[in-house]
Amino acid sequence: AQRQGTPLSDHEYHWFFMSLRAAQRARAACLIRLLYGCQNPLVRRLDEYENHGVIPAGPICSEMPGFPFFTDFCAFSLYRCTRKMYFIKV
Repeated sequence: AQRQGTPLSDHEYHWFFMSLRAAQRARAACLIRLLYGCQNPLVRRLDEYENHGVIPAGPICSEMPGFPFFTDFCAFSLYRCTRKMYFIKV
């Protein structure tokens, strides 16, 4: 382990900025979702990618305390976007 206050190694910087870029990409996808809706072809492709090729039909159960149930994947995704909880899984 590195001493507190020392700079990150090259490898640590790589992983640090990878995670920041992931959040930026998630925000961009959410903006597209909010502007164009869940039926937009790009949004549908992203949803399929997130779910191994198939957008779940029907109710969604989540790992979010207090919100274990959503009517469909679109409602779940919109909730994540509005709450900026991009990486919460179903």
